[in-house]
Amino acid sequence: MTADDVREAAAALAGRALELPELARARTVAAYVSVGSEPGTLTLLDALRERGVRVLLPALLPDNDLDWGAYTGEGSVARVQHGGKMALFEPSGERLGQDAVTGADVVLLPGLAVDGRGMRLGRGGGSYDRVLARLERAGARPALVVLLYDSEVVAHVPEEAHDRPVHAVVTPSGVRRFR
Repeated sequence: MTADDVREAAAALAGRALELPELARARTVAAYVSVGSEPGTLTLLDALRERGVRVLLPALLPDNDLDWGAYTGEGSVARVQHGGKMALFEPSGERLGQDAVTGADVVLLPGLAVDGRGMRLGRGGGSYDRVLARLERAGARPALVVLLYDSEVVAHVPEEAHDRPVHAVVTPSGVRRFR
């Protein structure tokens, strides 16, 4: 994709996501800053903030679990290189703890693909598997939404016993709900 294609896809993705009733009602959203070839999220994060939504961003811990911090604008994130792994954009302010995500009304998840059952294929580090397990243990039931390109909605992804389906996928061309 060209840089223009990526920008257009990010704007379309943000527009589709902002139409979700779950996001319209949300007071707190756990999200992430896209990296590499992921669909752009900053437009969406800024639009949520403009609505008065508290946006939480993850910070990768050495064991691949996630801590959380508040997003207060583009200046509140820092590029962090994690050893041989990819560089991530993480909150630069105070850390709120691993359980901060349990207060989110919506959790926006990254992924490589999602299938017709709502099963999400992640990058393999298990960070979001830990988040989903933490939400389940806490009895938290936020809307789980994956942000992807249209071509990343596929017929089938591999599934392991600990995997949990998401509620919806948002792509630049629309929203697909599961369950």
